[in-house]
Amino acid sequence: MKRKNRLTIAITTAALAFLGGTTVGAQDKYSLASPSGIAFSDFKGYEDWAVVSSARTDEVLKVIVANPAMIEAYKAGIPGKDQLFPDGSKIVKLQWKPKKSTEALFAVDVPDIFTQAFVIEKDSKRFPKSGGWGYALFNYEATSDKFTADPSPSDCGHACHVAVKAKDHIFHPYQKR
Repeated sequence: MKRKNRLTIAITTAALAFLGGTTVGAQDKYSLASPSGIAFSDFKGYEDWAVVSSARTDEVLKVIVANPAMIEAYKAGIPGKDQLFPDGSKIVKLQWKPKKSTEALFAVDVPDIFTQAFVIEKDSKRFPKSGGWGYALFNYEATSDKFTADPSPSDCGHACHVAVKAKDHIFHPYQKR
């Protein structure tokens, strides 16, 4: 009887250790913050936000999504007519390495490996030097299934956004549907 109890205890302990290890090993991406203090948790739910636009470079496919506050502003005609996005507007550029589709009957690139979530939020009080926008980059490593906050400054010194100052520093317009 003692041997059966020891075996049960050993199996139970091993199972709990395994489950505990997988729980401890699982990452909560929303616990991350950028060096500039932008928290990934400020963008919770971005996976379900509406698409604003898409973009492509030779190395990256991007889908740009925005929170409801920013989508409503876009629909109201912002940016334009000297109107700016309201504080609380948020946008995320989801970025993948592309690959050629092996299933389509035509030449088309599709997302392959997810690489980054580039987040932008409007808060005029927190980010007065950059037109009210704060920027952060969260890198994703597919092999470890983990996000990390990119240590480099993500605001590009605000210089790259000067070209779109008249559009409240946002490159991507809300695309016609």
